[in-house]
Amino acid sequence: MKRIASILAMTALMSVPAACEEAAPKKIVFIAGAKSHASGDHEFRAGCMLLAKALNEQSGLPVKAEVVGPNWGKDKSVMDGVDGVVVYCDASSAIKNDMEYLDGLAKKGVGLMFMHYAVHPTAEVGEKYYRPWMGAAMEDNFSVNPHWLAELKVMPGHPISEGVPEKFESFDEFYYNMRFIEDREKVLDLVTATPTRERMRRYINMWNWHGAEGMDSPQSLMWGYEREDGGRGVGFTGGHYHCNWGLDGFRTVVLNAIVWCAGMEVPEGGVKSEKVTEDQLNENLDDYGDKMVRVKLPDLEAVRKMPAAKIDQKREQRR
Repeated sequence: MKRIASILAMTALMSVPAACEEAAPKKIVFIAGAKSHASGDHEFRAGCMLLAKALNEQSGLPVKAEVVGPNWGKDKSVMDGVDGVVVYCDASSAIKNDMEYLDGLAKKGVGLMFMHYAVHPTAEVGEKYYRPWMGAAMEDNFSVNPHWLAELKVMPGHPISEGVPEKFESFDEFYYNMRFIEDREKVLDLVTATPTRERMRRYINMWNWHGAEGMDSPQSLMWGYEREDGGRGVGFTGGHYHCNWGLDGFRTVVLNAIVWCAGMEVPEGGVKSEKVTEDQLNENLDDYGDKMVRVKLPDLEAVRKMPAAKIDQKREQRR
């Protein structure tokens, strides 16, 4: 009987290792778009590389992040076992041929996060895919894209607020006045800021009367959505200027959001990352060759001294 008991005990132990092994790391794939704009702006690949490095080498989290380019759809094996996808590109340029595929991932509970220009699909694509994925999207003749010095406020008590100052400043092309789903209360305002005339530095191509009406009212610059399929979606309108990854609060709140979107627990104190130096900002800035301009760390004091943008009354007329 003792021998039988011993054999049974050994058999039971043999079935334990799989359960006792550490859980596989969460897999996050960054889809970086092709170069656009001028050197230092819309540095999609370099920005993704910086964030992926922070996750893989500095965060201490069980995560594996990988960066792919706009042709990722030719070999979708990169998405095998993925938990979160971060899209950082011009509009939907890097995913336009793979909407149904990404929709299938979303329906399996995969987190989808879109940054800066990537939150701006066509109205039709926004209605069919983006809003169901992340609760809101930018829309022509409705949303606006000024360059302004925003005082960002993080949603208190939410995991993305871990290790992030209650409020901090950043100068960026922060879009606002997104088109949200009908059930607006289901979308979380993770990061907000209030545009004012004094904080505006440039009104550009998409400026309209909606932007003027949004003055002096809190606007959602990062939002979160917990979908019925169990997955999460996040949109973030910042990320035009590559230098902003050198701002600790800016970088940390985005890393926190990526981790949260992928279904992970944001650690106490936030996702760790090393303070970014000027040299590190300029790593991987090789998309522009001889036209590359060295990026410097952000100088918010210089931005504060800039005059407020001149108002274009014609653009602000209600239509």
